[in-house]
Amino acid sequence: MTGNANNIHNRKCKGFEMEKKIRWGVLGNAKIGREKVIPAMQRGTNTVVTALASRDRDKALGVAVELGIEKVYGSYEDLLADPEVDAVYNPLPNDLHVPWSIRAAEAGKHVLCEKPIGLGAAEAAELIAARDRYGVKIGEAFMARTHPQWLRTREIVASGGIGELRLMTCVFSYFNRDGNNIRNRVSAGGGALMDIGCYPVTLSRMIFGAEPRRVTSKVERDPDFGTDRLTSAILEYEAGQCVFSCSTQMNPYQRVILFGTKGRVEIEIPFNALPDRPMRIVVEPGGVEEMTVCDQYTIQGDLFSRAILEDGPVPVPLEDARNNMKVIEAIFRAGESNCWEPIR
Repeated sequence: MTGNANNIHNRKCKGFEMEKKIRWGVLGNAKIGREKVIPAMQRGTNTVVTALASRDRDKALGVAVELGIEKVYGSYEDLLADPEVDAVYNPLPNDLHVPWSIRAAEAGKHVLCEKPIGLGAAEAAELIAARDRYGVKIGEAFMARTHPQWLRTREIVASGGIGELRLMTCVFSYFNRDGNNIRNRVSAGGGALMDIGCYPVTLSRMIFGAEPRRVTSKVERDPDFGTDRLTSAILEYEAGQCVFSCSTQMNPYQRVILFGTKGRVEIEIPFNALPDRPMRIVVEPGGVEEMTVCDQYTIQGDLFSRAILEDGPVPVPLEDARNNMKVIEAIFRAGESNCWEPIR
């Protein structure tokens, strides 16, 4: 490892107490960061957010005071130059994920980058090359994948608790027709599939334990924005299918149901799991199972920080992120061709 990454491991080898917490810097003042991720990481066992960078320094200063962040920078470059920042959380718009994650890697920082990892599989490959070149940890921030309800669901399916898995169904939607919102800009990687359709893609791959062989889809685009406002897809796996719909212009809703040959699992709040109450999964046969109350963003931050401290694998590696982008690209192609498309 290079730069600041070496400093972390040197501290660990010498037995310093500080090695137990990775010092995080955050790029940008994104809503998900200030309302969900930063507060959760501040409660982590292995994480502490010590720096925040924003082009609007005054707004960032207010957030820093509220959340107890020590340092505020008026540019991303200044944060990356801080030798006391070990790792960076990147919640910037989709088109800035890879460019700024690469710059963070160049500065010797580990990177947890928001989903989707970039605008396509080729960008993910660029990030893999940068990770290997600079010797840092980089991973994709799919917090749902490490939530206990999904780990339990995977365990039930893998153990044959519902027989053989045949079908995973999903609906994920919200309503947003604000022309100024980044999610409604094609150039920034906006639209339903990139923003929320990526969840059923990654989680079906995790639950089936395989890559889909081919996909087909129907994509409806907003007449003004050009982004996909309603995308429905079928992912064909060797063992079964994942069928999902995602929309940026429907009533807010989310639900996942998995059907096997002998039962089913229903996840009531599969993606935006609430941090202040037990999440429930319905298992048939078996009944309702309640998960321990937890914050999936705290879990995500601690697991990534532990990977740095112990030099282990990150929760969602870039190779997995690249494969997820390959499926998303195939779904878009199928929307144009109206045919089944293979995963390239």
